Amino acid sequence: MAIFDNLTKAAKDFFIEEDHAAAAKAPQPRPLPGTAPAAPAFGPGTPPAPTAAPLTGFVPAAAPAVTQPEQRHVDHINGLLAGNGKDFAAYAKMVRSMAASGLTGPVLYQTAYHAFAAVTGLSVQELLASADQLERALQSDRNKVLERHQEKIGELKIPNSRPSTIVQLLTQEQKLQNDLAELTRQLEAKRQELQAAQQQLGEERQKAQAALTSYELANAGAAADLHAHYQAAQSFLLTLGTTPAK
Repeated sequence: MAIFDNLTKAAKDFFIEEDHAAAAKAPQPRPLPGTAPAAPAFGPGTPPAPTAAPLTGFVPAAAPAVTQPEQRHVDHINGLLAGNGKDFAAYAKMVRSMAASGLTGPVLYQTAYHAFAAVTGLSVQELLASADQLERALQSDRNKVLERHQEKIGELKIPNSRPSTIVQLLTQEQKLQNDLAELTRQLEAKRQELQAAQQQLGEERQKAQAALTSYELANAGAAADLHAHYQAAQSFLLTLGTTPAK
């Protein structure tokens, strides 16, 4: 039948392609600092673990709109999942290949497993253990990336490591804020000095104006008195020269 021909071709192409895959051993998961190791997500009879929650206390100011991962991240993940062709990643690839032939559901996974086991000799338990190992590799890599991210944004300090650009900018921002606060304090002190000087100036001007007013009054009084006496003297004394002597 055509479907078995397609399955045979898919399996043949799959294993020929897998012969050129580089062998890679999945690393053990690396937990984040202060967190307990995660339990296996693909243990016997257990469903896949849900997506891990974001870091506690990490709230991005404005998360950029990302509709798909960058190719460099896709290549990195594919590198983590690149095994020796005898692991769960290779089995999943075979499932996807056979799915193109029209198989779905239990028949798809069972048929793919029988074809896969015929070549690799893996039992179901070994296959699922391989899935757990790959999941741990992904989780361990994610923890390392999150740790580097925490270090990059200044939430985590790793001794003897060069500060990231964000940490350097945070330090510069703090210094500028401190400088601005000091300048603001100095400006406030100068403003108070200016107000005190202006108040003292106003008081001195008032004193000077009051002294001038007092002087003007005294001067005007003296001038009026002098003029009155002058008028009287002129009126009474000048007549002495015209009065006959006895």
